[in-house]
Amino acid sequence: MISSIKYILGAFLLSLTLFSNAQVNVSESSLFAPMIGPTFSFQLPGGDLAERFGSNFTIGGTFMIKTQKNLLLGADGNFIFGGNLKNEESLLESISTEEGFVIDRYGSPAEISLYERGFHVQVKAGKLFNIIGPNPNSGLIITGGLGYLQHKIRIENIEGSVPQVMGDYAKGYDKLSGGPAISEFIGYLHLGNKKLFNFFAGIELVQAWTKAKRAYDFNLMGKDESKRFDTFFGAKIGWLVPLYPKVPDTFYYY
Repeated sequence: MISSIKYILGAFLLSLTLFSNAQVNVSESSLFAPMIGPTFSFQLPGGDLAERFGSNFTIGGTFMIKTQKNLLLGADGNFIFGGNLKNEESLLESISTEEGFVIDRYGSPAEISLYERGFHVQVKAGKLFNIIGPNPNSGLIITGGLGYLQHKIRIENIEGSVPQVMGDYAKGYDKLSGGPAISEFIGYLHLGNKKLFNFFAGIELVQAWTKAKRAYDFNLMGKDESKRFDTFFGAKIGWLVPLYPKVPDTFYYY
């Protein structure tokens, strides 16, 4: 996992080095502009998801192409994380004492932490409307996405002393769920002559039709057959590096 992150970061920095010096003037006309960059968002849950989790954050990356006609095409991936769980005490109720403690292998109350974890990947398409902004390549953007969303409860036994929630046993409690998702985004895209000052910001909505991915749920004493409707609503921002073709420095006279 760490090596993969290093590889992605290295590729991103290499792209930044190769393309950040491209000579273009975004104020003259609408440009063809491939872009890559990191993203960050803050989200509030809705639907069935709100019964399980509170607010969360995401970090990820995006690749986007803006055509000369201001059409937008792209794809992105986001890692979902948070620490706000609802009804925590009921998750491990079947292995807890009357006082609500899980006992470790040494006979002492265990220290267990619960977190929200997940991911959302999608392809997207949309349009830039040059009704605001300083140049033809900036303005209001509206996009829609189609992809896959997955989330679960991460059970972390800090000292590793509770075999009841370790390895495959944790899968019986983690509520792993996933399914197809759609999204809608409205915001502002800014492309400037300064190659490192390019960004987008706006509001994103996500709707997902998920179901349990585990064969057995210890709390239900069987498989969870319920169908879920999970939603997110939140603010999303991203820093972009346009990959403009480099214009030759040499001029030819005939």
